[in-house]
Amino acid sequence: MSELDIVVVIVTYKTAQLTIDGLRSVEHERSTPGLRIRAVVVDNASGDLPAIAGAVEDNHWTSWVTLTTAPKNGGFAYGNNLGIQGAYLKATPDYVYLLNPDAQVRPGAIGALVRFLETHQDVGIAGSSFENLDGSDWPLAFRFPRLLSELDDGLAFGPAARLLRRWAVARRMSTTAQPVDWICGASMLIRPTVFAAIGGMDENYFLYFEETDFCYRAKQAGFATWYVPESRVMHIRGQSTAVTDLTEGPRRMPEYWWKSRRRYYAVTFGIGHAIAIDLVTALARSAGLVKRMLQGRGHTTIPYFVRDLVRHTVLWPRNRIFPPVSTPRLHSASASSAQTEMPGSFDPRLTE
Repeated sequence: MSELDIVVVIVTYKTAQLTIDGLRSVEHERSTPGLRIRAVVVDNASGDLPAIAGAVEDNHWTSWVTLTTAPKNGGFAYGNNLGIQGAYLKATPDYVYLLNPDAQVRPGAIGALVRFLETHQDVGIAGSSFENLDGSDWPLAFRFPRLLSELDDGLAFGPAARLLRRWAVARRMSTTAQPVDWICGASMLIRPTVFAAIGGMDENYFLYFEETDFCYRAKQAGFATWYVPESRVMHIRGQSTAVTDLTEGPRRMPEYWWKSRRRYYAVTFGIGHAIAIDLVTALARSAGLVKRMLQGRGHTTIPYFVRDLVRHTVLWPRNRIFPPVSTPRLHSASASSAQTEMPGSFDPRLTE
């Protein structure tokens, strides 16, 4: 039997050493029988490429690692789309594996995802279980965010949480593979037929909600997403983006998070429903803040959340401009047409 062509795509932004560590973990997976694993690393215009290129040369990875610098920092979706386009320059791969720069695959992680999709032809996307840097478990997958999940998250009240449990976004997973709404984009294996049907990730999302939207569009096109705990990945949360770093308490959500949230709700559910979600969120968050302050836990609340929500809500006509989905058409091209500036590099302009 011929080997399956697996392309690992890593997008880095000021995470050069973490990316090198991730590549080293992928190198060990290249000995998996039946798999031919190659990697595409995209530097999102951060200046990471020289350090990574040096490591690629020093470790003799040039035969399987391709490097490129994006012409701009267009965000996570943009960088991944660019990397996937680079992978398609040689040939359409059997699978594309998205890996965060702050993640490292544990032994057998990629092979486990491939085996699962090979034996479940109706599944389009498969994701891993995670562990933290200290080895503790982070066994979470997710439900699509909606009105009741915003109510649950905002109130953060025990009795209400029990009633709203089936709508909570985060799902604590068991050790059994099972279907989910969406998975963390830090470790995601995707069939090319998914890209053929819906394109890549929507580049209107700079950061956050892009994998949620991608899995939602895939589901609408008939592709299921599954959580596969046999595949295990170490993920250092808060390294590729400071928003999830909670070592000093909750952080104020950046403007790009609000823009992504607004787009997801409005495009997925419509303006009217998005307005209702914003109103419920504002009321729930306000009530939750009062509760925490009375408990002396006001410091555990995300700073300025309700104030920022009021500014970004789709209730205001100025916040109702949503461009259509922006994603490249993915196709194969001859590798011989690629111009190189360093071993294993490609010119992103060739994929436009």
